[in-house]
Amino acid sequence: MDKFDKLTSVAAPLPLVNVDTDMIIPARFLKTIQRAGLGEHLFSNMRYEEDGSEKPDFVLNKPAYKDTQILIAGDNFGCGSSREHAPWALLDFGIRCVIAPEFADIFYNNCFKNGILPIKVSKENWDKLMDDAERGSNATLTVDLEAQEVRGPDGGVVTFDIDPFRKHCLLNGLDDVGLTLEKADKIDAFEEKRKAAMPWA
Repeated sequence: MDKFDKLTSVAAPLPLVNVDTDMIIPARFLKTIQRAGLGEHLFSNMRYEEDGSEKPDFVLNKPAYKDTQILIAGDNFGCGSSREHAPWALLDFGIRCVIAPEFADIFYNNCFKNGILPIKVSKENWDKLMDDAERGSNATLTVDLEAQEVRGPDGGVVTFDIDPFRKHCLLNGLDDVGLTLEKADKIDAFEEKRKAAMPWA
């Protein structure tokens, strides 16, 4: 998992409430367990016409937001089913941070496990960040995980809370496998001790 420290990007505004995981990545694309390639189908029903052409009015199809790494989303983002393909699709598209007033719990937890930083902010701060995002390429945000700050283009700062353990994992690029491998020496020592005590096992 890639480390997350500081991220500067134009932020894409998606001010819709209750965006569920089927809107993020429709069920017809869940036949794969591969993470690569899912970004093409992110928000597919909102992003493409029936003939496969892009809908010009959808935010991620607009030139200013095609390379965004930050999404400013509405309340209860990621609700619905627990599919892990939803953060996979966001990450494969290039989005490393989602900011919203509230997230669905399972989606929120899955983001951390996949190197995406989900940030919860107050409605007042969300309004400020949404205003920044709607300026398009004229405004960038900087997300500083170490400082727990989101800095706007005009110098405004929004602070956010995060669980210290999750912060540690993101800063160091540790998913569940990475956390286990941090204890590789202890695991090896246990295995050697067990082998000596039970050579027949």
